[in-house]
Amino acid sequence: MKRLAAILMALILLLSFSACSQTKSDTGDQTPTERPSASSEPDVNESEKTEEMADTADSILVAYFSATGTTQPLAEYAADILKADLYEIAPEDPYTDEDLDYYSGGRADQEQDDPAARPAISGSVRNMEQYDTVLLGYPIWHGQAPRIISTFLESYNFDGKTIVPFCTSHSSGIGSSADNLHSLAANANWLGGERFSSDTAKEDIQEWLDSLGLISNTAAEVGVFNFDTHTVLLNSGYEIPINGLGTYSLHGNECRNSVRSALESGVRLIDTASAYGNEEEIGEAIRQAIDDGIIEREDIFVTTKIYPGSEMADPEASIQACLDRLDIGYVDMMLLHHPDPNDVKAYKAMEQFVKEGKIRSIGLSNWYVEELTEFLPQVDTVPALIQNEIHPYYQENNVIPFIQEKGIVVQGWYPLGGRGHTAELLGDPVISEIAEAHDASSAQVILRWNLQKGVVVIPGSSNPDHIKENTEIYHFSLTEDEMNRINALDRNEKHDWY
Repeated sequence: MKRLAAILMALILLLSFSACSQTKSDTGDQTPTERPSASSEPDVNESEKTEEMADTADSILVAYFSATGTTQPLAEYAADILKADLYEIAPEDPYTDEDLDYYSGGRADQEQDDPAARPAISGSVRNMEQYDTVLLGYPIWHGQAPRIISTFLESYNFDGKTIVPFCTSHSSGIGSSADNLHSLAANANWLGGERFSSDTAKEDIQEWLDSLGLISNTAAEVGVFNFDTHTVLLNSGYEIPINGLGTYSLHGNECRNSVRSALESGVRLIDTASAYGNEEEIGEAIRQAIDDGIIEREDIFVTTKIYPGSEMADPEASIQACLDRLDIGYVDMMLLHHPDPNDVKAYKAMEQFVKEGKIRSIGLSNWYVEELTEFLPQVDTVPALIQNEIHPYYQENNVIPFIQEKGIVVQGWYPLGGRGHTAELLGDPVISEIAEAHDASSAQVILRWNLQKGVVVIPGSSNPDHIKENTEIYHFSLTEDEMNRINALDRNEKHDWY
Protein backbone atom coordinates (compact mmCIF):
# COMPACT_ATOMS: atom_id res chain seq x y z
CA MET A 1 0.00 0.00 0.00
CA LYS A 2 2.81 2.37 0.86
CA ARG A 3 4.49 1.56 -2.44
CA LEU A 4 1.25 2.30 -4.31
CA ALA A 5 0.84 5.59 -2.45
CA ALA A 6 4.39 6.56 -3.36
CA ILE A 7 3.76 5.83 -7.02
CA LEU A 8 0.56 7.87 -6.98
CA MET A 9 2.34 10.75 -5.29
CA ALA A 10 5.12 10.68 -7.89
CA LEU A 11 2.54 10.79 -10.69
CA ILE A 12 0.77 13.78 -9.08
CA LEU A 13 4.06 15.63 -8.71
CA LEU A 14 4.99 14.83 -12.29
CA LEU A 15 1.73 16.26 -13.58
CA SER A 16 2.12 19.32 -11.38
CA PHE A 17 5.64 19.92 -12.59
CA SER A 18 4.65 19.46 -16.22
CA ALA A 19 1.82 21.96 -15.84
CA CYS A 20 3.86 24.57 -13.97
CA SER A 21 7.28 24.28 -15.58
CA GLN A 22 8.23 26.18 -18.68
CA THR A 23 10.52 25.65 -21.64
CA LYS A 24 12.07 28.33 -23.76
CA SER A 25 9.88 29.66 -26.57
CA ASP A 26 10.74 29.03 -30.19
CA THR A 27 11.46 32.68 -30.87
CA GLY A 28 14.88 32.66 -29.20
CA ASP A 29 15.59 36.22 -28.12
CA GLN A 30 12.94 37.81 -25.92
CA THR A 31 10.81 40.63 -27.26
CA PRO A 32 9.28 42.74 -24.50
CA THR A 33 5.91 44.37 -24.94
CA GLU A 34 6.05 48.03 -23.94
CA ARG A 35 3.13 50.02 -22.54
CA PRO A 36 5.10 53.15 -21.61
CA SER A 37 4.08 56.58 -20.39
CA ALA A 38 5.08 59.87 -21.96
CA SER A 39 8.35 59.87 -20.01
CA SER A 40 9.98 56.81 -21.57
CA GLU A 41 12.37 56.58 -24.50
CA PRO A 42 13.14 53.06 -25.74
CA ASP A 43 16.81 52.42 -26.49
CA VAL A 44 17.47 48.83 -27.41
CA ASN A 45 21.06 47.58 -27.60
CA GLU A 46 20.74 44.43 -29.70
CA SER A 47 24.42 43.47 -29.38
CA GLU A 48 24.12 43.20 -25.60
CA LYS A 49 20.64 41.63 -25.79
CA THR A 50 19.54 44.33 -23.37
CA GLU A 51 15.96 45.50 -23.50
CA GLU A 52 15.07 48.90 -22.08
CA MET A 53 11.73 48.82 -20.40
CA ALA A 54 10.03 52.17 -20.00
CA ASP A 55 8.14 53.44 -17.01
CA THR A 56 4.39 53.40 -17.31
CA ALA A 57 1.78 55.84 -16.11
CA ASP A 58 1.62 53.76 -12.91
CA SER A 59 5.35 52.75 -12.94
CA ILE A 60 4.49 49.05 -13.04
CA LEU A 61 6.48 46.21 -14.59
CA VAL A 62 5.15 42.68 -15.04
CA ALA A 63 8.13 40.30 -15.17
CA TYR A 64 7.58 36.59 -15.70
CA PHE A 65 9.40 33.33 -16.38
CA SER A 66 7.56 31.21 -18.93
CA ALA A 67 7.99 28.95 -21.92
CA THR A 68 5.22 26.39 -22.34
CA GLY A 69 2.49 28.96 -21.83
CA THR A 70 1.30 28.48 -18.24
CA THR A 71 2.51 31.79 -16.80
CA GLN A 72 2.76 33.93 -19.93
CA PRO A 73 -0.98 34.53 -20.60
CA LEU A 74 -1.61 35.52 -16.99
CA ALA A 75 1.31 37.95 -17.09
CA GLU A 76 -0.07 39.38 -20.32
CA TYR A 77 -3.49 39.79 -18.71
CA ALA A 78 -1.95 41.68 -15.79
CA ALA A 79 0.11 43.93 -18.06
CA ASP A 80 -2.91 44.75 -20.19
CA ILE A 81 -5.14 45.48 -17.20
CA LEU A 82 -2.54 47.68 -15.52
CA LYS A 83 -1.20 49.25 -18.73
CA ALA A 84 2.16 48.04 -17.50
CA ASP A 85 5.35 46.97 -19.28
CA LEU A 86 5.79 43.26 -19.88
CA TYR A 87 9.19 41.58 -19.55
CA GLU A 88 10.00 37.92 -20.10
CA ILE A 89 12.72 36.47 -17.87
CA ALA A 90 14.23 34.27 -20.56
CA PRO A 91 17.09 31.86 -19.74
CA GLU A 92 20.31 32.36 -21.65
CA ASP A 93 20.44 28.58 -22.02
CA PRO A 94 16.87 27.54 -22.87
CA TYR A 95 15.36 24.61 -21.02
CA THR A 96 14.68 21.44 -22.99
CA ASP A 97 12.06 18.80 -22.28
CA GLU A 98 14.85 16.61 -20.97
CA ASP A 99 15.98 19.39 -18.62
CA LEU A 100 12.47 19.53 -17.20
CA ASP A 101 11.93 15.80 -16.74
CA TYR A 102 10.83 15.69 -13.11
CA TYR A 103 12.78 13.51 -10.62
CA SER A 104 15.18 12.40 -13.33
CA GLY A 105 18.21 14.21 -11.97
CA GLY A 106 18.02 16.59 -14.91
CA ARG A 107 19.03 20.21 -15.03
CA ALA A 108 15.91 21.64 -13.36
CA ASP A 109 16.12 19.06 -10.55
CA GLN A 110 19.77 19.89 -9.98
CA GLU A 111 19.11 23.63 -9.90
CA GLN A 112 16.23 23.34 -7.48
CA ASP A 113 18.34 21.13 -5.19
CA ASP A 114 21.13 23.72 -5.15
CA PRO A 115 20.22 26.94 -3.28
CA ALA A 116 23.21 28.66 -4.87
CA ALA A 117 22.18 27.89 -8.46
CA ARG A 118 21.66 31.03 -10.53
CA PRO A 119 20.75 30.30 -14.17
CA ALA A 120 21.82 33.15 -16.46
CA ILE A 121 19.17 35.43 -17.96
CA SER A 122 19.23 36.59 -21.57
CA GLY A 123 18.72 40.36 -21.57
CA SER A 124 17.94 42.76 -18.78
CA VAL A 125 15.69 45.62 -17.72
CA ARG A 126 17.83 48.67 -18.27
CA ASN A 127 15.63 51.21 -16.51
CA MET A 128 14.47 49.20 -13.53
CA GLU A 129 14.88 52.25 -11.31
CA GLN A 130 11.87 53.84 -13.00
CA TYR A 131 9.43 51.23 -11.70
CA ASP A 132 7.67 51.48 -8.36
CA THR A 133 5.89 48.12 -8.55
CA VAL A 134 6.99 44.79 -10.01
CA LEU A 135 4.63 41.86 -10.51
CA LEU A 136 6.73 38.68 -10.55
CA GLY A 137 5.27 35.56 -12.15
CA TYR A 138 6.68 32.05 -12.21
CA PRO A 139 5.71 28.34 -12.14
CA ILE A 140 6.17 26.20 -9.03
CA TRP A 141 9.14 23.83 -9.26
CA HIS A 142 9.63 21.40 -6.36
CA GLY A 143 7.36 23.64 -4.30
CA GLN A 144 9.51 26.73 -4.90
CA ALA A 145 10.18 29.42 -7.48
CA PRO A 146 12.66 28.39 -10.17
CA ARG A 147 16.21 29.51 -9.40
CA ILE A 148 16.16 31.88 -12.37
CA ILE A 149 13.81 34.03 -10.30
CA SER A 150 16.61 34.34 -7.75
CA THR A 151 18.90 35.46 -10.56
CA PHE A 152 16.40 38.13 -11.52
CA LEU A 153 15.96 39.43 -7.97
CA GLU A 154 19.72 39.62 -7.40
CA SER A 155 20.26 41.51 -10.67
CA TYR A 156 18.60 44.77 -9.57
CA ASN A 157 18.12 47.06 -6.60
CA PHE A 158 14.54 46.63 -5.40
CA ASP A 159 14.87 48.86 -2.32
CA GLY A 160 11.59 50.67 -1.72
CA LYS A 161 9.79 48.94 -4.58
CA THR A 162 6.64 46.88 -4.17
CA ILE A 163 6.95 43.28 -5.36
CA VAL A 164 3.82 41.20 -6.02
CA PRO A 165 4.57 37.50 -6.63
CA PHE A 166 2.20 35.13 -8.39
CA CYS A 167 2.63 31.56 -9.51
CA THR A 168 1.00 29.09 -11.86
CA SER A 169 0.24 25.56 -10.75
CA HIS A 170 -2.50 22.99 -11.24
CA SER A 171 -2.38 21.93 -7.61
CA SER A 172 0.42 23.44 -5.55
CA GLY A 173 -0.26 26.72 -3.80
CA ILE A 174 2.25 29.55 -3.73
CA GLY A 175 3.22 28.24 -0.31
CA SER A 176 6.62 29.34 0.94
CA SER A 177 7.93 30.02 -2.56
CA ALA A 178 7.33 33.75 -2.25
CA ASP A 179 8.47 34.05 1.37
CA ASN A 180 11.72 32.33 0.52
CA LEU A 181 12.45 35.04 -2.06
CA HIS A 182 12.12 37.91 0.39
CA SER A 183 15.74 37.77 1.52
CA LEU A 184 16.87 38.40 -2.06
CA ALA A 185 15.15 41.80 -2.01
CA ALA A 186 14.99 42.43 1.72
CA ASN A 187 14.26 46.14 1.48
CA ALA A 188 11.35 45.74 -0.94
CA ASN A 189 7.73 45.85 0.10
CA TRP A 190 6.49 42.32 -0.56
CA LEU A 191 2.76 41.85 -0.95
CA GLY A 192 1.08 38.51 -0.42
CA GLY A 193 1.38 36.20 -3.40
CA GLU A 194 -1.31 34.28 -5.24
CA ARG A 195 -1.49 30.96 -7.05
CA PHE A 196 -3.40 30.57 -10.33
CA SER A 197 -4.12 27.69 -12.67
CA SER A 198 -3.03 28.04 -16.27
CA ASP A 199 -6.64 28.47 -17.46
CA THR A 200 -7.41 31.39 -15.12
CA ALA A 201 -9.65 33.95 -16.79
CA LYS A 202 -8.63 37.56 -17.29
CA GLU A 203 -11.55 38.66 -15.11
CA ASP A 204 -10.09 36.71 -12.19
CA ILE A 205 -6.72 38.40 -12.65
CA GLN A 206 -8.45 41.76 -12.69
CA GLU A 207 -10.34 40.94 -9.50
CA TRP A 208 -7.08 39.94 -7.81
CA LEU A 209 -5.28 43.10 -8.88
CA ASP A 210 -8.22 45.18 -7.76
CA SER A 211 -8.11 43.53 -4.32
CA LEU A 212 -4.48 44.61 -4.03
CA GLY A 213 -5.36 48.22 -4.84
CA LEU A 214 -3.25 48.20 -7.98
CA ILE A 215 -6.04 49.16 -10.37
CA SER A 216 -6.66 52.89 -10.44
CA ASN A 217 -9.64 54.61 -12.02
CA THR A 218 -7.59 55.08 -15.18
CA ALA A 219 -10.21 53.49 -17.42
CA ALA A 220 -12.83 55.96 -16.26
CA GLU A 221 -10.46 58.83 -16.96
CA VAL A 222 -9.72 57.97 -20.58
CA GLY A 223 -11.02 60.77 -22.79
CA VAL A 224 -11.89 63.05 -19.86
CA PHE A 225 -10.24 66.47 -20.13
CA ASN A 226 -8.26 67.58 -17.10
CA PHE A 227 -8.47 71.37 -17.03
CA ASP A 228 -5.90 71.53 -14.22
CA THR A 229 -3.14 69.73 -16.07
CA HIS A 230 -4.42 70.73 -19.54
CA THR A 231 -4.19 67.09 -20.68
CA VAL A 232 -6.39 64.14 -21.57
CA LEU A 233 -5.59 60.45 -21.15
CA LEU A 234 -5.58 58.42 -24.37
CA ASN A 235 -6.70 54.80 -24.54
CA SER A 236 -3.05 53.90 -25.22
CA GLY A 237 -2.17 54.97 -21.69
CA TYR A 238 -0.45 58.22 -22.63
CA GLU A 239 -1.52 61.76 -21.86
CA ILE A 240 -1.77 64.35 -24.63
CA PRO A 241 -2.04 68.12 -24.11
CA ILE A 242 -5.48 69.45 -25.02
CA ASN A 243 -4.14 72.52 -26.81
CA GLY A 244 -1.23 72.72 -29.19
CA LEU A 245 0.21 74.20 -32.36
CA GLY A 246 -0.75 73.24 -35.90
CA THR A 247 2.08 73.72 -38.41
CA TYR A 248 0.37 73.35 -41.77
CA SER A 249 1.86 75.83 -44.31
CA LEU A 250 4.78 76.75 -42.00
CA HIS A 251 8.22 76.30 -43.58
CA GLY A 252 11.86 77.24 -43.09
CA ASN A 253 12.72 79.75 -40.41
CA GLU A 254 9.07 80.74 -40.04
CA CYS A 255 8.34 77.18 -38.97
CA ARG A 256 11.36 76.96 -36.66
CA ASN A 257 10.52 80.27 -35.04
CA SER A 258 6.84 79.38 -34.61
CA VAL A 259 7.68 76.11 -32.87
CA ARG A 260 10.23 77.87 -30.70
CA SER A 261 7.73 80.57 -29.78
CA ALA A 262 5.10 77.96 -28.98
CA LEU A 263 7.44 76.01 -26.71
CA GLU A 264 8.49 79.20 -24.93
CA SER A 265 4.80 80.01 -24.42
CA GLY A 266 4.15 76.67 -22.75
CA VAL A 267 2.74 74.78 -25.74
CA ARG A 268 3.61 71.10 -25.41
CA LEU A 269 1.73 69.63 -28.39
CA ILE A 270 3.10 70.05 -31.91
CA ASP A 271 1.23 68.71 -34.94
CA THR A 272 2.88 68.09 -38.30
CA ALA A 273 2.68 65.66 -41.24
CA SER A 274 4.82 64.26 -43.99
CA ALA A 275 2.66 66.15 -46.49
CA TYR A 276 3.41 69.47 -44.74
CA GLY A 277 7.06 69.18 -45.73
CA ASN A 278 8.30 70.68 -42.47
CA GLU A 279 9.20 67.73 -40.26
CA GLU A 280 12.92 68.51 -40.49
CA GLU A 281 12.44 72.12 -39.36
CA ILE A 282 10.19 71.03 -36.51
CA GLY A 283 12.71 68.44 -35.38
CA GLU A 284 15.47 71.06 -35.50
CA ALA A 285 13.45 73.51 -33.41
CA ILE A 286 12.63 70.85 -30.82
CA ARG A 287 16.23 69.66 -30.54
CA GLN A 288 17.43 73.24 -30.16
CA ALA A 289 14.87 73.91 -27.44
CA ILE A 290 16.06 70.80 -25.62
CA ASP A 291 19.69 71.89 -25.94
CA ASP A 292 18.75 75.34 -24.61
CA GLY A 293 17.02 73.85 -21.59
CA ILE A 294 13.53 75.08 -22.50
CA ILE A 295 12.07 71.58 -22.54
CA GLU A 296 13.02 67.96 -22.18
CA ARG A 297 11.98 65.45 -24.81
CA GLU A 298 9.48 63.74 -22.53
CA ASP A 299 7.76 67.09 -21.86
CA ILE A 300 6.35 67.41 -25.36
CA PHE A 301 3.93 65.48 -27.54
CA VAL A 302 4.67 65.37 -31.28
CA THR A 303 2.19 64.12 -33.87
CA THR A 304 2.91 63.41 -37.52
CA LYS A 305 1.08 61.65 -40.35
CA ILE A 306 1.70 59.61 -43.49
CA TYR A 307 -0.20 60.44 -46.66
CA PRO A 308 -2.30 58.28 -49.04
CA GLY A 309 -0.85 56.98 -52.27
CA SER A 310 2.79 56.05 -52.39
CA GLU A 311 3.37 56.57 -48.67
CA MET A 312 0.67 54.12 -47.59
CA ALA A 313 1.66 51.72 -50.37
CA ASP A 314 5.07 51.39 -48.68
CA PRO A 315 4.20 52.30 -45.09
CA GLU A 316 7.29 50.93 -43.36
CA ALA A 317 9.60 53.14 -45.41
CA SER A 318 7.27 56.14 -45.08
CA ILE A 319 6.98 55.81 -41.31
CA GLN A 320 10.73 55.47 -40.91
CA ALA A 321 11.24 58.51 -43.14
CA CYS A 322 9.05 60.58 -40.81
CA LEU A 323 11.05 59.40 -37.82
CA ASP A 324 14.31 60.19 -39.59
CA ARG A 325 13.22 63.68 -40.64
CA LEU A 326 12.02 64.58 -37.16
CA ASP A 327 15.05 62.95 -35.50
CA ILE A 328 13.71 63.28 -31.95
CA GLY A 329 14.03 59.67 -30.85
CA TYR A 330 10.40 58.59 -31.11
CA VAL A 331 7.05 59.96 -32.20
CA ASP A 332 4.26 60.34 -29.67
CA MET A 333 1.44 59.96 -32.19
CA MET A 334 1.30 58.92 -35.83
CA LEU A 335 -1.86 59.21 -37.89
CA LEU A 336 -2.99 58.05 -41.29
CA HIS A 337 -3.73 61.36 -43.02
CA HIS A 338 -6.73 60.19 -45.08
CA PRO A 339 -8.49 56.95 -46.00
CA ASP A 340 -6.74 55.02 -48.77
CA PRO A 341 -6.96 51.58 -50.40
CA ASN A 342 -3.84 50.66 -48.39
CA ASP A 343 -4.93 52.24 -45.12
CA VAL A 344 -5.35 48.94 -43.22
CA LYS A 345 -1.94 47.81 -44.40
CA ALA A 346 -0.43 51.13 -43.33
CA TYR A 347 -2.17 51.02 -39.95
CA LYS A 348 -0.83 47.54 -39.25
CA ALA A 349 2.64 48.83 -40.09
CA MET A 350 2.17 51.58 -37.51
CA GLU A 351 1.12 48.93 -34.99
CA GLN A 352 4.43 47.18 -35.54
CA PHE A 353 6.36 50.42 -34.98
CA VAL A 354 4.48 50.80 -31.69
CA LYS A 355 5.68 47.34 -30.65
CA GLU A 356 9.23 48.41 -31.49
CA GLY A 357 8.90 51.51 -29.29
CA LYS A 358 9.37 53.99 -32.14
CA ILE A 359 5.77 55.25 -31.99
CA ARG A 360 3.73 55.50 -28.81
CA SER A 361 0.15 55.99 -30.01
CA ILE A 362 -1.57 55.73 -33.38
CA GLY A 363 -4.73 57.16 -34.88
CA LEU A 364 -6.49 58.53 -37.93
CA SER A 365 -7.17 61.85 -39.60
CA ASN A 366 -10.25 62.68 -41.69
CA TRP A 367 -12.21 59.55 -40.82
CA TYR A 368 -15.94 59.91 -40.30
CA VAL A 369 -18.76 57.57 -39.27
CA GLU A 370 -18.97 55.57 -42.50
CA GLU A 371 -15.20 55.26 -42.87
CA LEU A 372 -14.73 54.27 -39.22
CA THR A 373 -17.51 51.69 -39.34
CA GLU A 374 -15.73 49.96 -42.21
CA PHE A 375 -12.17 50.43 -40.92
CA LEU A 376 -12.22 49.57 -37.22
CA PRO A 377 -13.15 45.87 -37.50
CA GLN A 378 -10.10 45.32 -39.71
CA VAL A 379 -7.44 46.40 -37.20
CA ASP A 380 -6.31 45.18 -33.78
CA THR A 381 -5.57 48.50 -32.07
CA VAL A 382 -8.36 50.98 -31.42
CA PRO A 383 -7.14 54.41 -32.58
CA ALA A 384 -6.10 56.61 -29.68
CA LEU A 385 -7.16 59.79 -31.51
CA ILE A 386 -9.05 60.91 -34.59
CA GLN A 387 -8.36 64.32 -36.06
CA ASN A 388 -11.02 66.04 -38.19
CA GLU A 389 -12.01 69.53 -39.28
CA ILE A 390 -14.09 71.06 -36.47
CA HIS A 391 -15.11 74.68 -35.90
CA PRO A 392 -18.36 76.55 -35.11
CA TYR A 393 -19.42 76.53 -38.78
CA TYR A 394 -18.64 72.80 -39.18
CA GLN A 395 -19.31 71.09 -35.86
CA GLU A 396 -19.58 67.37 -36.65
CA ASN A 397 -22.12 66.96 -33.88
CA ASN A 398 -22.98 63.45 -35.04
CA VAL A 399 -19.35 62.38 -35.54
CA ILE A 400 -17.81 63.58 -32.26
CA PRO A 401 -19.98 61.46 -29.93
CA PHE A 402 -19.67 58.47 -32.27
CA ILE A 403 -15.90 58.65 -31.85
CA GLN A 404 -15.84 59.48 -28.15
CA GLU A 405 -18.18 56.62 -27.27
CA LYS A 406 -15.50 54.26 -28.55
CA GLY A 407 -12.95 55.63 -26.09
CA ILE A 408 -11.19 57.63 -28.79
CA VAL A 409 -10.10 61.23 -28.27
CA VAL A 410 -11.22 63.78 -30.88
CA GLN A 411 -8.89 66.50 -32.14
CA GLY A 412 -9.95 69.38 -34.36
CA TRP A 413 -7.92 70.97 -37.11
CA TYR A 414 -8.93 74.39 -38.47
CA PRO A 415 -10.51 75.25 -35.09
CA LEU A 416 -10.55 78.93 -36.11
CA GLY A 417 -12.10 78.29 -39.53
CA GLY A 418 -9.06 77.81 -41.72
CA ARG A 419 -7.66 79.62 -44.69
CA GLY A 420 -9.89 82.38 -46.01
CA HIS A 421 -12.52 81.89 -43.31
CA THR A 422 -10.82 82.95 -40.07
CA ALA A 423 -11.79 86.61 -40.26
CA GLU A 424 -15.46 85.81 -40.79
CA LEU A 425 -15.57 83.35 -37.92
CA LEU A 426 -13.68 85.60 -35.49
CA GLY A 427 -16.02 88.43 -36.42
CA ASP A 428 -19.20 86.46 -35.91
CA PRO A 429 -21.52 88.64 -33.78
CA VAL A 430 -22.45 85.82 -31.40
CA ILE A 431 -18.84 84.88 -30.75
CA SER A 432 -17.77 88.50 -30.43
CA GLU A 433 -20.48 89.19 -27.85
CA ILE A 434 -19.50 86.16 -25.78
CA ALA A 435 -15.84 87.16 -26.00
CA GLU A 436 -16.59 90.62 -24.72
CA ALA A 437 -18.50 89.18 -21.77
CA HIS A 438 -15.42 87.20 -20.71
CA ASP A 439 -12.84 89.88 -21.58
CA ALA A 440 -11.38 87.37 -24.00
CA SER A 441 -10.67 87.28 -27.71
CA SER A 442 -12.95 85.56 -30.21
CA ALA A 443 -10.19 83.04 -30.87
CA GLN A 444 -10.00 82.19 -27.18
CA VAL A 445 -13.78 81.71 -26.99
CA ILE A 446 -13.78 79.35 -29.98
CA LEU A 447 -10.90 77.32 -28.59
CA ARG A 448 -12.58 77.12 -25.20
CA TRP A 449 -15.82 76.02 -26.86
CA ASN A 450 -13.90 73.16 -28.47
CA LEU A 451 -12.34 72.11 -25.19
CA GLN A 452 -15.67 72.06 -23.40
CA LYS A 453 -17.00 69.81 -26.18
CA GLY A 454 -14.08 67.45 -25.53
CA VAL A 455 -12.14 68.39 -28.66
CA VAL A 456 -8.36 68.89 -28.55
CA VAL A 457 -7.33 72.02 -30.47
CA ILE A 458 -4.27 72.69 -32.62
CA PRO A 459 -4.64 76.24 -34.00
CA GLY A 460 -1.93 77.24 -36.43
CA SER A 461 -0.09 80.54 -36.33
CA SER A 462 3.30 82.09 -36.99
CA ASN A 463 2.55 85.17 -34.90
CA PRO A 464 4.14 84.86 -31.41
CA ASP A 465 1.41 87.01 -29.85
CA HIS A 466 -1.36 84.88 -31.35
CA ILE A 467 0.42 81.67 -30.36
CA LYS A 468 0.57 82.85 -26.76
CA GLU A 469 -3.02 84.11 -26.83
CA ASN A 470 -4.18 80.71 -28.04
CA THR A 471 -2.76 79.12 -24.89
CA GLU A 472 -4.62 81.46 -22.52
CA ILE A 473 -7.93 79.62 -22.52
CA TYR A 474 -8.10 78.28 -18.99
CA HIS A 475 -8.98 81.38 -16.97
CA PHE A 476 -12.64 81.36 -17.97
CA SER A 477 -15.39 78.93 -18.93
CA LEU A 478 -18.45 79.20 -21.10
CA THR A 479 -21.92 78.85 -19.64
CA GLU A 480 -24.36 76.29 -20.93
CA ASP A 481 -26.29 79.07 -22.66
CA GLU A 482 -23.12 80.37 -24.34
CA MET A 483 -22.22 76.88 -25.50
CA ASN A 484 -25.70 76.45 -26.97
CA ARG A 485 -25.50 79.79 -28.75
CA ILE A 486 -22.26 78.76 -30.45
CA ASN A 487 -23.69 75.32 -31.19
CA ALA A 488 -26.51 77.07 -33.06
CA LEU A 489 -23.98 78.58 -35.49
CA ASP A 490 -23.39 75.25 -37.23
CA ARG A 491 -23.77 75.55 -41.03
CA ASN A 492 -22.31 72.14 -41.92
CA GLU A 493 -19.88 74.28 -43.89
CA LYS A 494 -16.64 72.41 -44.56
CA HIS A 495 -13.71 74.68 -45.36
CA ASP A 496 -11.44 72.09 -46.96
CA TRP A 497 -12.07 69.22 -49.33
CA TYR A 498 -11.27 66.34 -47.00
